[in-house]
Amino acid sequence: MKLALVGATGLVGSEMLKVLEERNLPITEFIPVASERSIGKEIEFKGKKFKIVSAADAIALKPAVAIFSAGGSTSLELAPKFAEVGTFVIDNSSAWRMDPTKKLVVPEINASEIGPEDRIIANPNCSTIQMVLVLAPLHKKYTIKRVVVSTYQSVTGTGKKAVDQLFNERNGVTDGEMAYKYPIDLNLIPQIDVFLENGYTKEEMKMVNETKKILNDNSVKVTATTVRVPVIGGHSESVNIEFEKEFDIEELKNIVSTTENVVLQDDPSKQLYPMPLHAHGKDETFVGRIRRDETQEKTVNMWIVSDNLRKGAATNAVQIAEYLLKNGLIKA
Repeated sequence: MKLALVGATGLVGSEMLKVLEERNLPITEFIPVASERSIGKEIEFKGKKFKIVSAADAIALKPAVAIFSAGGSTSLELAPKFAEVGTFVIDNSSAWRMDPTKKLVVPEINASEIGPEDRIIANPNCSTIQMVLVLAPLHKKYTIKRVVVSTYQSVTGTGKKAVDQLFNERNGVTDGEMAYKYPIDLNLIPQIDVFLENGYTKEEMKMVNETKKILNDNSVKVTATTVRVPVIGGHSESVNIEFEKEFDIEELKNIVSTTENVVLQDDPSKQLYPMPLHAHGKDETFVGRIRRDETQEKTVNMWIVSDNLRKGAATNAVQIAEYLLKNGLIKA
């Protein structure tokens, strides 16, 4: 199986390399692609060195799969060109997510919707993935009316420059590059992406719109506040969910604990709850602090944590490739 990785040198691209190695897809030819300044440089994968090639050279090789982690404008330009030669493109940017002709996929929820005609498949936003993974089985059982979510998102979601800014500030380096307008160490920034006319940020509206699309239900009301925090291990979310139907709290916890790739960490007596420190480097999504909202009927609060570079990006994309392989849409 020929596999191209577009954006191989970035923060998410580096995580993709790790996940591809760990999950051991039957890759017969690995094709790393990056920007012009990286062409000809070498990258290591599975103990071997591979030369980075141009997008044009990669397209000419007609890979079975191309995983994109190179930004929206690159995806808009190059994904159709890969698709034209028969490649399945799995795109990690926001470029195709809300395109009505493209599938927005979290494999545990809706991979079965992918068909042979879906040559460009969108990977959802990292903060959306971990939330809908938990929401989907609860929606099926109790029917969700409304979700109120506040996020506490890792600097890794912005990229290497943001990680560098955090550690430069922590180490007293004052002349480093700034990813944010404000300091991030010992601070929180209540803005992720640009502000829109409605006063919400683009990241907040991604969570609103993508959740509806993945759950395939526009009646679910979602409101979000997204916040950048000085953390590298993953994104955390405080989620308040109102249902149409009444629920039993133990039954609800059982549904969460038996959901694929979700781990229940919820024992207040032992101070057991999810934290990004422990989610870092893991593929699962962790859920805890589950309790009734005592101010409103049929409503529950919970805390959801996941490594945004793993399940929020790289792992989800590789799982989509695994689905394509397992279901005969691509051949090994």
